[in-house]
Amino acid sequence: MREMKYRLLALDMDGTLLTDNHQISSETAKWIRKAAEAGVHVCLSTGRSYDEAAPFGEELGLDTPMITVNGSEVWKNPHELYHRELLGQELIAQMYRLSRDKKVWFWAYSVEGLYNEHNWYDGAIQEKQWLKFGYNVSDDQLRHEVLMELQNIGGLEITNSTPWNIEVNPQGINKASGIRTVCGLLGIDMSETVAVGDSLNDLAAIQAAGLGVAMENAQLAVKENADYVTSSNNDDGIAEVIRKFILA
Repeated sequence: MREMKYRLLALDMDGTLLTDNHQISSETAKWIRKAAEAGVHVCLSTGRSYDEAAPFGEELGLDTPMITVNGSEVWKNPHELYHRELLGQELIAQMYRLSRDKKVWFWAYSVEGLYNEHNWYDGAIQEKQWLKFGYNVSDDQLRHEVLMELQNIGGLEITNSTPWNIEVNPQGINKASGIRTVCGLLGIDMSETVAVGDSLNDLAAIQAAGLGVAMENAQLAVKENADYVTSSNNDDGIAEVIRKFILA
């Protein structure tokens, strides 16, 4: 059996692994299982929280490392946390104030759960351990203003998972840093990795991986920085990547 060129396949979930109906197609699942059976480490690499991601890993029968909350958490396997990076309380306070000043919808992932305007309370900032902060802003001008303010705060890794949201992690924490950590765990070089995604929170990983793949439905900046553009999330783009580059 020939030596595999790529040993780690890091998959974004929304807009990549999942169809627009938030499901894994049977064709994509079939090829992921083939890759895993051939010895490839298939790693979910998502902006979602662990609780939102783990059931899909289970559905695929994966027992490999996972990257959740855009790299703020790296799991050694689906049941064992390896590393967690928190956002400072002062940064959370500033980002929360910004949401009030600009009157935009905010949400925040903590270790304890997801918080937004519906369940936020005085004291939340001090009492929770924060992983990621975000805004949903459909107005382009307003979103630009929020981005400018965030850049002024400093110490933040600013991306998105859709064109109309903003996602914030600690500076230097992203899916690329997550993949590097996973590579260290598995004894794999970054040149042996394939990263697949569709949004700005996938960009660092796509640029750092041995092979960076954008989905056909990806944001333009992601496509421009990818080595290859595969079919869309509704057309089994991941299965195409596995056939063409991993099990070819």
